[in-house]
Amino acid sequence: MSRSLKKGPFIDPKLLKKLDNKKPGDKTVIKTWSRACTIAPQMVGFVFGVHNGKEFIPVNVTEDMVGHKLGEFSPTTKFVRHGGKKQKEIEQKAATK
Repeated sequence: MSRSLKKGPFIDPKLLKKLDNKKPGDKTVIKTWSRACTIAPQMVGFVFGVHNGKEFIPVNVTEDMVGHKLGEFSPTTKFVRHGGKKQKEIEQKAATK
């Protein structure tokens, strides 16, 4: 469910305060735990370190990301693989080719 239009998008005020001190194009990582923060146009060109529960994943913000959440670009789980015996056989055949 999306946020009310009356309220507007959620942008963390602490994050905006950190942006005011930086210049666009500055490649220093801005660390944040605010995964629910919506990416605003003034965030384009900055690098955010988005916390995934274990470490900070660097996210370079581009124009295409405006309107999305920061957490969308920092996965919290690591996909190992599906399978079992059949999957191992398929992978071994692919490795030998």
